[in-house]
This record gives sequence, structure tokens and C-alpha cells, in this order.
Amino acid sequence: MKKNITGSKLAQLKQQGQKISAITAYDASFSEVFATQGVDIQLVGDSLGMVLQGNDSTIPVTVDEIAYHVKCVQAGNKGSLLIADMPFMSYATPEQTWTNAATLMRAGANMVKLEGGSWLLESIEGLTIRGIPVCAHLGLTPQSVNVFGGYKVQGREEDQAQLMIDDAIALQNAGAQLLVVECVPSSLGKRLSEALTIPVIGIGAGPHCDGQILVMHDMLGISTGYIPKFSKNFIKQTGDIHLAIAAYVDEVSSGAFPGPEHCFE
Repeated sequence: MKKNITGSKLAQLKQQGQKISAITAYDASFSEVFATQGVDIQLVGDSLGMVLQGNDSTIPVTVDEIAYHVKCVQAGNKGSLLIADMPFMSYATPEQTWTNAATLMRAGANMVKLEGGSWLLESIEGLTIRGIPVCAHLGLTPQSVNVFGGYKVQGREEDQAQLMIDDAIALQNAGAQLLVVECVPSSLGKRLSEALTIPVIGIGAGPHCDGQILVMHDMLGISTGYIPKFSKNFIKQTGDIHLAIAAYVDEVSSGAFPGPEHCFE
């Protein structure tokens, strides 16, 4: 069991070359399982709009809904770092960002996550000054799915890749302590991890990131319909939830996951 994971502890793990494991969580029971099996980060993701509420996107999720699930997860948490997603249009202005982030921190979050690039710099600087740690999110940002025209791999072209790297460095300089990068070529995941001093957590971003995150429903084989290429059903190989989580943590730590079949080029 890992105790009291913090942003500074995650930075230390990156410096030591140790991989970071992360998973989405939505309730106290699963949260305790994840923490006791050694998961470093638990994310109350706006993915709850899809896997819990049955919506076809994350757009309908509200701050109050995220806050409710943060309280639930924190009740069962045993030392994982708890990150709360800031849902669609809850951080359109810096002032709105700070108010809604405070709500999520009061609910029990240790950090908040925002999707987007350089337009977020003022908000991230303000959060950092106000004592609220930030996780940034680049690549395929699900709240922008209507702009992207679907769930598509990002950063395939060199100009797009370089813009993402530039944005990532700017977000780090503004105070972000962590970066999630989603659905990008493995080569770009590697470049981002090498360019930043903060940990880069990948989801469909290749094996060279500093850590990995998956949606719990996907990795436990209980998602209905589409299963992303970057996911893996760990319960299929173990037959037990506790063993599945332990296997995920072990395979992330060893570098066995993600394999080539889970990556984009």
C-alpha cells in the first residue's frame, strides 16, 4: 500500500524513473481497492457522464456531480492522490475557474484537472497562487469533441505536435504540476515526457510517458459498446478485481503496459 501520494512525490518518482499508475474512480468501495493495491493517482473524471450516467459524451456533467463523487472517493481513499476533473464550461474565465476549483477542493480533491492549452495560463497561475494544484490535459480533450469532429488521434502532423509541446511547456511554467496527454502518437508522448520536468501521464500516448491512466470500466471489462484501442481488460487475465488492479499497477511499473497493440503511430 502506498501512503500520502503528493504532487512532489510524483515529481520524485519521475526523477527516479519509476512509472506512475492512475485510474478513474467514482465511489468509496473501488477507491479503497485501488489505493490498497498501490495505485498512485485516482481521478474523478467527467467520464462519469458516459460510464455512470449513460451519456454519449462528457459535456452534460456538472461541478456538483463531480463534487459528489469526489466526496465518495475520498471516503474510501487510503493515500492515493485524488484529482477532480473540472467539467465542461466550468473554467471559461479565470474567476469562474477559481470558484469552481474551490468547490472541488472542499469536497476532498487534492488537485484539479483542466483541458486545454495556452488559453488556460492565467487560470492556472491564479489557481497555483491560491494554493490549488493543477493537472493539465492535452491531446484529445473530450470536452472539445464537437470541435474535433469525434474522438480522433491528435498531434500526427509535426506542426500540431510542436504546438502541443509548446503548450505543455507553457502550462508547466504557469504552475501545472502534472500533465495528462490523451490519444497521441507514441513518439509525441516520448517527446512530451522528455521536454517536461513534471510527470506526463498517458492514455493512448505510448509507453514512454512517466505513467499511465485508464478508465476503470474499460480495464475491468464492464464498459458497454466501444472499447478504446489504448485500453486493456485486466480482469480477463486475472478473474478477480483486486488481482486485476494489482496486475495493472505491476504492468505499468514494469513497462509491460501499454504494449504496441495499445499505441498509436
